[in-house]
Amino acid sequence: MLRYLDFDEEGKKVVSQIDGINKEMLMDITVYRMKQGDTLEFTKQEEEAAVLLLEGIVSYEWLSRTEKAQRKDVFTQPPYCLHVCKGIRVKVTALSECEIIVQATKNENEFECHFYQPAECKIELMGETQWEGTAKREVLTIFDYQNAPWSNMVMGEVITKAGRWSSYVPHSHEQPEVYYYKFDKPQGFGACFIGNNVYKAADGSAAAIPGGQTHPQTSAPGYNMYYCWMIRHLPNNPWTTRDIDPVHAWLLKE
Repeated sequence: MLRYLDFDEEGKKVVSQIDGINKEMLMDITVYRMKQGDTLEFTKQEEEAAVLLLEGIVSYEWLSRTEKAQRKDVFTQPPYCLHVCKGIRVKVTALSECEIIVQATKNENEFECHFYQPAECKIELMGETQWEGTAKREVLTIFDYQNAPWSNMVMGEVITKAGRWSSYVPHSHEQPEVYYYKFDKPQGFGACFIGNNVYKAADGSAAAIPGGQTHPQTSAPGYNMYYCWMIRHLPNNPWTTRDIDPVHAWLLKE
């Protein structure tokens, strides 16, 4: 299901809640729009958390460490992301107008906090030589089971080039996933397919994708589409691969 979400008076946009909206996603996901000087401070006693900078300038503080991060936008610069385990106090200070997304889920594991910086985030250009380039996109994984096996989450980013497809070939996985969309122009739009349903993706909208549902995406010509993708591992069943829809498997042989 896809929802069109607005920021509330406090600059907060709730995408999913473990005990509320889209609870089947098993994650607390909130987007914050902050003004210069605003602060966000939290300590989650049962949840790990990842704080991703979408745009602007912020200061991250945790334990005895402070780091500054700056990102013009999601289309031209790679991300900064702070990932902490439960019980860690986090403070984010807006040094300019900014937008951040906080992903969290329950995790009993204690692990070393990590501050992911652009140099660590490798961008894969996918689909450039397939299907006449109609699925050309940039895929970036911040952390997953390979580099953070102690986590119960996955976080990454995709930029779908204008007029092209992503999350392609159509595939599914048992673990739930959330997409949060941004477009390089506010009127930009695309299409989000979840199973047999199709929705209009718009700037600031979010898709909640149940496990087992295929979810290809496409952007309209003239508009580059970004989405932050967030997956929740299942107990004894982490996300490590995709199950290709067998009726479309022939595409991989072309």
